[in-house]
Amino acid sequence: MSSAETFDVVIIGGGAMGSAVACFLGLDPAFDGRVAVVERDPGYARASSALSAGSIRQQFSTPANIHMSRFGYALLRDPSLLAVDGAAPDLGLVPRAYLLLAGPAGGAHLPAVHAAQAEAGARSALLDPAELAARFPWLVTEGLSGGTLGLEGEGWFDGWALLQAFKRKARALGAVYLDDEVVGLDRDGDRIASVRLASGRRLGAGQVVDAAGPHAATVAAMAGLDLPVRPRCRSVFVFDCEHGPHDAPLTVDPAGVYFRPEGNRFICGWSPGEGDADPDQPELIVDHTLFEERIWPVLAARVPAFERLRPGASWAGHYEMNVFDANALIGPMPDLANFQVIAGFSGHGLQQAAAAGRGLAELIVHGRFVTLELGQFSPARVAEGRPLVELAVI
Repeated sequence: MSSAETFDVVIIGGGAMGSAVACFLGLDPAFDGRVAVVERDPGYARASSALSAGSIRQQFSTPANIHMSRFGYALLRDPSLLAVDGAAPDLGLVPRAYLLLAGPAGGAHLPAVHAAQAEAGARSALLDPAELAARFPWLVTEGLSGGTLGLEGEGWFDGWALLQAFKRKARALGAVYLDDEVVGLDRDGDRIASVRLASGRRLGAGQVVDAAGPHAATVAAMAGLDLPVRPRCRSVFVFDCEHGPHDAPLTVDPAGVYFRPEGNRFICGWSPGEGDADPDQPELIVDHTLFEERIWPVLAARVPAFERLRPGASWAGHYEMNVFDANALIGPMPDLANFQVIAGFSGHGLQQAAAAGRGLAELIVHGRFVTLELGQFSPARVAEGRPLVELAVI
């Protein structure tokens, strides 16, 4: 194998997560290695980063999730770290709150979750139904026990722009992007020795990073590993409503239906809850029956103005669901020390890509997390049967 085909780090997947790892490796003054990023879909037509609704929140119940999103928001607000040739990217940040509504069952968790957020530095307001009605007169509060409203550090942004910003910065710092597909991993005892590509190339690797998003389990299986990450399809729908609440926060109903303004329109979707069917679906297919049968009835009941909405465009993207505990997997796989995983974010990956990418880069370079302690996201917890519980998965 020629030296040109050997890299210190080979990253499988060039979306926001993989590109963030490459970017922060390049930004670390202690790292002077060679990085290759292998992306099978260089146009990102099917990339979760490009198809995401692109929202960010601090309202989690797990402090580490809160801290990751706080760093992500800080980068969106001031993206100078990602500047290339003196030009910082425009990431399209729209500062706007999340409003998480709770039914009778969810209301029991609200005080504890609100307290955890405050302790981790996230500012949110705990509101009872009367306070919700006073703040949001367009909202029907029947059946609600309360809700939490973010007071800072939340909103939505351009996911495509963030992906491209990470990629541009990574390339400017020396990362090599290969338009190719990984078809095999060659093990040598407790290490991955090389990565085989569809083109016939073979890349020697000091470290291998599985950043393949919804396809991370397929990559891990090439090394004989069982990763609990599955592709779950999510449909996003656009609609018009002239008299709708265009100043609304991103609102999440207890039924799993969410909506938010998007320019002079709205977008909406639905996340399955406990007991709802949520099959693996590698193909991206919009389920139009969802809007008519599950989403619109909830929207109209919660916001009467939405009874007169006009449906518009739609698209589908993937969640990379961690079916073990719906939380990220960050770090080496047990018994395969140079195979690093950064996957399984279960719907909050794009907003946490900056912090997770920085964290994994630190782990590769320094052997430990430096700026944020992310050890609780270690994949080892799966084999040990230690789920990390997050009460605010959307």
